[in-house]
Amino acid sequence: MSRIHSCADETSRAEGIRAAVDAVKGGRLVVLPTDTLYGLGCDAFDNNAVANLLATKHRGPDMPVPVLIGSWDTIQGLVREYTAQARTLVEAFWPGGLSIVVPQAPSLPWNLGDTRGTVMLRMPLHPVAIELLREVGPMAVSSANISGKQPPTTAIAAKQQLGSAVSVYLDGGETPVGKPSSIVDLSGPTPRLLREGAISAERIGEVIGVSPETLRGAD
Repeated sequence: MSRIHSCADETSRAEGIRAAVDAVKGGRLVVLPTDTLYGLGCDAFDNNAVANLLATKHRGPDMPVPVLIGSWDTIQGLVREYTAQARTLVEAFWPGGLSIVVPQAPSLPWNLGDTRGTVMLRMPLHPVAIELLREVGPMAVSSANISGKQPPTTAIAAKQQLGSAVSVYLDGGETPVGKPSSIVDLSGPTPRLLREGAISAERIGEVIGVSPETLRGAD
């Protein structure tokens, strides 16, 4: 039976984190707060759990699952090459609302969907998410909604959509940003902004010395 765990005080938060860690390590799904939206997550290296995550969202492998990590250092073991451009973006915006798409390390035994050799990575700016990620390692995390429905900004809204398909819901209050992360694709010759969300093209472009128009593919 799924349960919502309040993270409002130290005791209930510790209990919720323990339940979420057990669920993730057991191959089950959890809902966790992030700075942008609530996420539906599982162990990134448990391919059955990732397949269940996609099925729960009513999504196919053509929309691969992003990966959340709990520290800057973790990225180095997941990417083919940690480029200067990626490092600059990580140091400027992590933890925070920027996801980056990069070529993944070739030997990783995961199946996140049709990634074409890339992975989308983010480190969220939320203490509950960071605590869980540091306990269990990289998690495959997508917004906690049925595909095509409104992404939730509260745990209750997530449970109204996902119900008993999720073992543990961590309630960290309403998400502070309330909209999706921005996504920058670094896998090609020129950075491309795939989605403009929590962080503007102007801010991203200023950090890496690329015009907003180039990022948006307008020139």
